[in-house]
Amino acid sequence: MTDSRSLSITPPRKALPAGACDTHAHVFGPFDLFPLPEGRTYTPPLATADMHAAALARLGFDRAVIIQASAYGSDNRCTLEAVARDPVARRGVGVADESFDEARLAALRAGGIRGLRFTEIIGKDSGKRLAGASGFDTLRAIAPRMRAVGLHAQLFAPFDLLMDWIDDLLALDVPLVLDHLARVGPSDRTVDDPRFQRLLALLREGRVWVKLMVFRNSRAPETGYADVRPFHEAMTHANPGRLVWGTDWPLLNVAPPPDPGALLDLLDAWLEGDAVLRRRILVDNPERLYGFPAQA
Repeated sequence: MTDSRSLSITPPRKALPAGACDTHAHVFGPFDLFPLPEGRTYTPPLATADMHAAALARLGFDRAVIIQASAYGSDNRCTLEAVARDPVARRGVGVADESFDEARLAALRAGGIRGLRFTEIIGKDSGKRLAGASGFDTLRAIAPRMRAVGLHAQLFAPFDLLMDWIDDLLALDVPLVLDHLARVGPSDRTVDDPRFQRLLALLREGRVWVKLMVFRNSRAPETGYADVRPFHEAMTHANPGRLVWGTDWPLLNVAPPPDPGALLDLLDAWLEGDAVLRRRILVDNPERLYGFPAQA
């Protein structure tokens, strides 16, 4: 089994502002302590909390949000342990199924979990939802319990399926955070597409949050993801107060994996060097969404 030490990580050309937060990373292992379940869709590399902390330090991040990956299903112990190592500077997003009552969700929140992830991505080999993932039907069932304890919903789904569900999901009255630029991309639409314009309207109204993570949406990584830039810029103009950013470390199932430092340089370039906007996305917005202490 490989691990994540071979990933290329270079510091960004411009130092990150104090309090900068990587809002999307996963941890796996050590596998003797946190074994992977049978029947999983994929086998992740070794990517421990210590290895993640070293990656954060090289990039210059002070804070991070650990996202429970579907490989562990609703067994959140690995994520909780990573958050517990630094409860001031770490938060988590877990996974829960319909068996989680309000008390179990409250225990997750007490352990630093601030949201739950719901996935409707289909595995390339299985043709089914990723094993271990909870879908939108589960969100609909447990949304009242989430509201009661103060958890948001993080959504990972193809763009069109997401927009098919969006009115039902908004009606649940749970904050919605959309993964990977809402999985919108240039394969079959432009920024003028009515469904994308609807998403921009929701963003403009402050009804959703979006993670500005572009590399999984692009069909042309060799161009520096230029095909995704119009969607990224439209979201930035719509409501910069509802955007956060993440590395997606350890960059699973993408070959070759991009250098997170280069992705930070790309963000700065696409923001045209606007230091105030960069700080808003990397520091201020994560403070609000995940409840970090205010950065002086």
